Amino acid sequence: MIKVEGKRKKGRIAIIIIFVFFVLSSVLYYKSLFKPVDNNSTQKEIVIPSGSSTVEIAKILRSNNLIRSEWFFIIRARLYDNGVQMKAGKYLLSSNMTTDEIIEKLKNGKSIVDTIKFTIPEGFTVSEIADRLQQMGIVNKNDFINEAQNGVFNYDFLKNIPKNRPDRLEGYLFPDTYIVKKGVNAHDIINLMLSRFDEIYKTYIKGNETNVGMSTDKIIIIASMIEKEAKIDKDRPLIAGVIYNRLNKNMKLQIDATVEYALGKHKDKLSLDDLKINSPYNTYMNYGLPIGPISNPGLKSIEAALNPAKHDYYYYVAQSDGSHIFSKTYIGQLEAEKKVN
Repeated sequence: MIKVEGKRKKGRIAIIIIFVFFVLSSVLYYKSLFKPVDNNSTQKEIVIPSGSSTVEIAKILRSNNLIRSEWFFIIRARLYDNGVQMKAGKYLLSSNMTTDEIIEKLKNGKSIVDTIKFTIPEGFTVSEIADRLQQMGIVNKNDFINEAQNGVFNYDFLKNIPKNRPDRLEGYLFPDTYIVKKGVNAHDIINLMLSRFDEIYKTYIKGNETNVGMSTDKIIIIASMIEKEAKIDKDRPLIAGVIYNRLNKNMKLQIDATVEYALGKHKDKLSLDDLKINSPYNTYMNYGLPIGPISNPGLKSIEAALNPAKHDYYYYVAQSDGSHIFSKTYIGQLEAEKKVN
């Protein structure tokens, strides 16, 4: 009897040990399922099709070695936050993410949006914008320029642009940072930039043109020259004042940037031949404003064109630091030029 009882006792102990081992192993295994598959941070592009069930999502993730167990993912997703609705889309996921992190990302729909961000600086011309967009692989340069010249766009501020203007939308593609979908066409990009200008027009320009006695188009022409001439913000209204003063005196504007626009390139120093170029943009040869804007100005230059400084200056010359010396007379201008040369 004693031997039988001893065997039974040993048997129970063995069962208990096996049970404890099984429980501990199960707990450890269960805890491991919460951990990432590995430490690899390399991201994979994963597509979750529209209408995918939790089971189907689990299969996609397991086949890409992003989760340890399909069944655990399914159970966890159903228990997570009282049942989670995961969204379709294209995601960047890595095997060093936990199951909960993956579920959270799919729940929030933090998918890859196939977009491109680009920035157009103040003072860029339509041609320079087209160059940048082509370099970024967004659109073809020639397509962009052709659409800018010939595309149909319905905005009030475009209605009075002269038909003979060589560069129709110059001045109206507002410089800013934009986000567009990959594969976007030239028309959509231009329309987006015109829409941004429309916001500026309605907020700052519309109704204020009479303050300076100019149409919207002439204000943008003036702003485009200010943008190319001014390097320091405090000079913008001063340069605007010089432009208005010369227009009121029927003096040629003689703005170098208009000649550079006519030449189609920037030059550190213009020659006498450059100043004689036959172009409706050349303010050394023609009185009044050029035929159109010579750049796409930013808001500060537009505000300066709307609010020119009141002064008696008719001349200015640039210094090495980008600021300008302003003069009331031609003799004063010559003296200023001696200082900077």
